[in-house]
Amino acid sequence: MQTIVRESWTDERLDEFGKRIDERFDRVDERFQEVNARFDQVDKRFEQVDKRFEQVDKRFEQMDKRFEGVDKRLDKLAEGIESIQRAIAFGAIAMSSAIIAGFGALVTQI
Repeated sequence: MQTIVRESWTDERLDEFGKRIDERFDRVDERFQEVNARFDQVDKRFEQVDKRFEQVDKRFEQMDKRFEGVDKRLDKLAEGIESIQRAIAFGAIAMSSAIIAGFGALVTQI
């Protein structure tokens, strides 16, 4: 069986070729529409993720405020502890001075 190869393009063949090309590009356009629809879904998902991150940011801001309150309380507590330490130190110095004075008095009495 022999096939006849036409060496020249006829108007009919060119028209048929143009129709096939148009059909293929229509298929490509349909595929791109599907891809665009998928990207739209991805965009919607990213919007949901953005909303979740906004909620997380709000929670972190609340936690920051709480930590600031705790820091203030700890600063006040540290000031209280420092004053207690000073009082203990002065008390120890006073007791030591009293004991030394007592021994000094005993030594001079002998």
